[in-house]
Amino acid sequence: MTIADIKKTAETKMDQSITAFKNNLQKIRTGRANPALLDTVQVEYYGSMVPLSQVANVALIDSRTISVQPWEKGMGAKIEKAIRESDLGLNPASMGDLIRVPMPPMSEERRKEMTKLARNEGESAKIAVRNLRRDANESVKKLVKDKLASEDDQKRAEAEVQKFTDRHIAEIDVLVAGKEQEIMAV
Repeated sequence: MTIADIKKTAETKMDQSITAFKNNLQKIRTGRANPALLDTVQVEYYGSMVPLSQVANVALIDSRTISVQPWEKGMGAKIEKAIRESDLGLNPASMGDLIRVPMPPMSEERRKEMTKLARNEGESAKIAVRNLRRDANESVKKLVKDKLASEDDQKRAEAEVQKFTDRHIAEIDVLVAGKEQEIMAV
């Protein structure tokens, strides 16, 4: 493995960490309805647990209501039960074939809890990025030790990996700040 490969791998993995972090941020509840909120809900379907999106169509009715349209007639009650038993604090209401999931307004205390959760997710993402930096630097040091690269190459590679790290951490900070603003907006 060359220094260029190490740098490319580190940057790719850092990008993947950012993508995973964005997905985690989507699951944090704000005052608004978001279909991605129900991605974690599992429904029992013919004896096995499957994601809600595989047994129903999930969409927005308005900014505070999610609609869930089961693809099979008998699934409505099971979907309703799965949403109610999830740890999201939602109370679905059945209207014939359609299940409406109204988003309860969030209290100030709950909003602060959600911002803390967003910050914790951000910190976890930063730790993941820093670990990738450490791994890349260790790989470069090993190349120098094995005499496959010079110490000057090592210094340049470490400086570039640090630039990737700084850029990704700044992006995480921006995403956290944006999510906090979204949560605190009434």
